[in-house]
Amino acid sequence: MKIRNHKLEGVEFQPARWTGGAITPEIIILHDTAGRLEKGNSARYLRDNDAKVSVHFVLERDGTIVQQVPTNRQANHAGESSYNGRKGCNGFSIGIEIVNPGKMTRIAGTGGLWARAWWKEDFQDGHGVELVEMTTPEHGSGVWMDYTPEQITAGTLLLETLFRDIRTLKDITTHWYVSPGRKVDTNPLFPLEQIRAKVLGRDDPAQVAAEAGSAPSPTATMLRVVTAGSNLNLRRWPSFNPNVIGSVPNGTRVPAIRSGIFDGRAWTLVQFDGREGWIVDSYTQIA
Repeated sequence: MKIRNHKLEGVEFQPARWTGGAITPEIIILHDTAGRLEKGNSARYLRDNDAKVSVHFVLERDGTIVQQVPTNRQANHAGESSYNGRKGCNGFSIGIEIVNPGKMTRIAGTGGLWARAWWKEDFQDGHGVELVEMTTPEHGSGVWMDYTPEQITAGTLLLETLFRDIRTLKDITTHWYVSPGRKVDTNPLFPLEQIRAKVLGRDDPAQVAAEAGSAPSPTATMLRVVTAGSNLNLRRWPSFNPNVIGSVPNGTRVPAIRSGIFDGRAWTLVQFDGREGWIVDSYTQIA
């Protein structure tokens, strides 16, 4: 990927109806589209609408990127906003809209976790999407849909490209940060701090905490996965927040690397299938 003449090479450019004057971008603001998931639906609306809304980039569920405003021109994506005391974020930011339904409402009386989006479409956890019901001070209570691996991969690459090719950029933030109390996107499942750490070259705070709270396991310690299901989730950090990076089949022997107690539960960092990840100790035995 490369930015040339303020456009991202190799992706479709769809000129937005509402494109403003020249800007010098200093921050990137991430958004949820809070709309239908069908590919192209949000991009069509953001390209041409009567609400005078626009954005620089749209990131689809399959990782496809569409650009609609040059990176040196203003888009109307942030609305009333302030970044560290500086108001009017549209005048110094690049906006990226990530296709996601936003906050949803749990449907009571149904088997499993079902949620309803504002346009009355219903989603079931595990049926092509991952849903989590949770509450945060910034987002309030709701049911949230996780972002796809394709979105995280493509979004990270886009951010790395923008920061490499636009030297005035300084930070990555979210709509809820610049418009607190008015907006809640991106949703609480978005791994903002981990992406910021990777793109901006800072230490991953979750990894730092995991390292500080654990100790190396004895040399040659092997664990066997023993779970009632067919697989045990392999997680990027010792936490039940959505951070699954794979799964270990029941009965598999894995080498232990580090172990520690996090939120009252024992976890071990293991190696499986060429990657390292954390598993819950209660589903293992010494092999």
